[in-house]
Amino acid sequence: MSDEKKKGSAASAMPTAMAPPGLINKEDIPQVLPILPLRNSVFFPGGVLPLAVGRQKTIALIKDAVRDDQVIGVVTQRRAEEEDPGASDLYTMGTVARIVKLLKMGEDNYSLVVQGLARFRVLELVQEAPYLKARVDAVEDKTSAENVEVEALGINLKKLAREVIELMPELPAAATELVESITHPGHLADLIAANVDVPIEEKQAVLETVDLKARMKLVLELLNRKREILKLSNKIDSAVKGEMSKTQREYYLRQQLKAIKEELGEMGEEEEELDELQERLKKAGLPPDVEKVAQKELNRLKTIPAASSEYTVARTYLDWIADLPWAKLSEDNLDIENARQVLDKDHFGIKKVKKRILEYLAVRKLKNDMRGPILCLVGPPGVGKTSLGQSVARATGRKFVRLSLGGVRDEAEIRGHRRTYVGALPGRFIQSMKKAGTKNPVMMLDEIDKLGADFRGDPSAALLEVLDPEQNNSFSDHYLDVAFDLSKVMFIATANQLDPVPGPLRDRMEIIELSGYTFEEKQQIGRIHLVPKQLKEHGLSPDHIEILDDALLILTTAYTREAGVRNLERRIADICRAVAVEVAGGKMDKQTINGERVKEILGPETFYSEVAERTEVPGVATGLAWTAAGGDLLFIEATKMAGKGGMTLTGQLGDVMKESATAALSYLRSKAEALGINPNFLEKTDLHLHFPAGSIPKDGPSAGVTILTALTSLLTGIRVRSDTAMTGEATLRGLVLPVGGIKEKVLAAHRAGIKRVILPERCRKDLVDVPDQAKKELEFIFATKMDEVLIAALESSPFKNTSGAQGGGEQPQTPLAGATADGSPEIRAQAAEARN
Repeated sequence: MSDEKKKGSAASAMPTAMAPPGLINKEDIPQVLPILPLRNSVFFPGGVLPLAVGRQKTIALIKDAVRDDQVIGVVTQRRAEEEDPGASDLYTMGTVARIVKLLKMGEDNYSLVVQGLARFRVLELVQEAPYLKARVDAVEDKTSAENVEVEALGINLKKLAREVIELMPELPAAATELVESITHPGHLADLIAANVDVPIEEKQAVLETVDLKARMKLVLELLNRKREILKLSNKIDSAVKGEMSKTQREYYLRQQLKAIKEELGEMGEEEEELDELQERLKKAGLPPDVEKVAQKELNRLKTIPAASSEYTVARTYLDWIADLPWAKLSEDNLDIENARQVLDKDHFGIKKVKKRILEYLAVRKLKNDMRGPILCLVGPPGVGKTSLGQSVARATGRKFVRLSLGGVRDEAEIRGHRRTYVGALPGRFIQSMKKAGTKNPVMMLDEIDKLGADFRGDPSAALLEVLDPEQNNSFSDHYLDVAFDLSKVMFIATANQLDPVPGPLRDRMEIIELSGYTFEEKQQIGRIHLVPKQLKEHGLSPDHIEILDDALLILTTAYTREAGVRNLERRIADICRAVAVEVAGGKMDKQTINGERVKEILGPETFYSEVAERTEVPGVATGLAWTAAGGDLLFIEATKMAGKGGMTLTGQLGDVMKESATAALSYLRSKAEALGINPNFLEKTDLHLHFPAGSIPKDGPSAGVTILTALTSLLTGIRVRSDTAMTGEATLRGLVLPVGGIKEKVLAAHRAGIKRVILPERCRKDLVDVPDQAKKELEFIFATKMDEVLIAALESSPFKNTSGAQGGGEQPQTPLAGATADGSPEIRAQAAEARN
């Protein structure tokens, strides 16, 4: 139902008509009045107000009032939403009113006009049903209207009212005449308060102010405030209209200029290009802050002469903004089984990487807002790190871009150059994003360990923001100078070794290690991937050539010995070229390539087992070393000569390796008696330790056990077993400490034809990463003390008697044989006797 409320337009639009005061005497006002609650308005004496009535209580009230021709009381509600107000919901001051007109607008819906007669104060409610009735007390103005101050206030009120009416053009001209025609000060104050647009509470305060001077001052204050608000509003409106007029004028003139140029046939290519550029920017899906910058730059470009160099700089900048994929995303292929098939088809082995990619796709399928992972593949050259990125992109259905970081020394290569420089360009990441054309490509950061640093800055430090998942959603390129979101990109970095990569940068990536391949894996890769690829590249087909398994075996063992498969691919290419010459010469018979044919084409074998040859004499031991290429054998040669007890070390050794040699010699001197060596052997003897491949720097503690074994072999005259290699750090107390790179070292031993490997006991757990084929074909001996290493490594036990080692008994010189992964019973027994 509708409520009692002011009818028609807002109060400020048309002044409420006012009747002259004094229409009712105080004695004629009944002591008990029916109360009509009014909401959203305040009714003043002398006012005429149209009302719409819909509440049942109010309808009953006006029916009784019209029937008995009696006055009513109009009181404003404190809260307009109250449907059934009580005493606490009404103000205490109201207006006595007479109903001058009543119209029935429909069932339970009336329209009436009431005229205000005088103020009254509610003393108490005496009835609530069927409508409100209250005991009231009539109120009269306290100050005489003849007061000089009151007259002066009236003059000010009229003056202010005229100013306000002039500031409100929506008011009719009759409003000024109405204000001028009123002579009674109280009537004037009520008229203005009724029509000024102020909150209900302030209007009610005017109604409740009985003192005439105070009321006029209050209305004067309200009117003055209204005047200032209107002045400020008109000023703002004028400024806005002026700005709009200026913009519209410029637009109109530009359109006229464009039409004139078109008519004269002088429409320049520049204008057409700028219009096209504006359309491209609209379609680019720019973020709000970027769009603001681009629009500002475009407006500036329109004012620059096309011949100016600044025009080219601004135009190139906007072209970059328009071409970047701000909102374009490629749809991910989240089929796990499809991704598994693609990865298995493209790459043999590398289970860790495949597992991680499938995990990412699985999580992405369950949670769509996941950020792109940042993987770092670490391994020797040729194991398939770079090509893996293309397979990941194909498996996920994303675009692939490769960014080579090798040799990058300038920070601006990453972050770009500022536009103030001549020939400035964005950094490589923004260039790659433009090339990709989507916001979520697979980006391969190749050779991240080859980054350099010089006076131009440190590129690896600039990469911190790119590869930080918490920051790369707002990557700032110096050229663009606006934030670009890289968080959707799947970064895959590659490195041969982790040491050159700074710690903070390494911490932002998930490290996945790729070690070398076994012979069997290389043969599988050659058969499945390399042979078909090389046949295609050399224009051959399976009808022309067939490479047998024994040919691949001899290629992997005798002609290539590396962690990866790059040289294997080159040797296969050599064979394909030899066959291509014959096919091109007209020989169309299918050629079968076996081991003998490989030797004919490639010549003598490149690699052969030199372990047995090198260890024919005492004083030579075979160690295992980790290299960036995946691990290698390290021969240590020791010899003695007449001298004064000095020790010479050659082979370009680091400080740690020199210290390992010194520690090994000290341990050997402490064990001289147990080993049957003259304790004063250094008095007239010089020792020389040499590490072949002298041009290659060598360092690290893992050669400690090998050095000690070589020295023991030299001084006891017992040869080192030719089928055995070893690694581990030796201490002065004779303990064997763990070292790193076990998988690479074991694979290097396997490639070289070694049969037995001696490892520190605490490295037993690292064998979990070694391929099953290598574990099956190698015997592992785990040692905790150097005595165990010497017994396992030498052809016979070096301990002449137990009294020299730890006291008591004679130690037989029994050849060692049949060692298993836990060490043979003979080794364990002899080692126990040597210790005890």
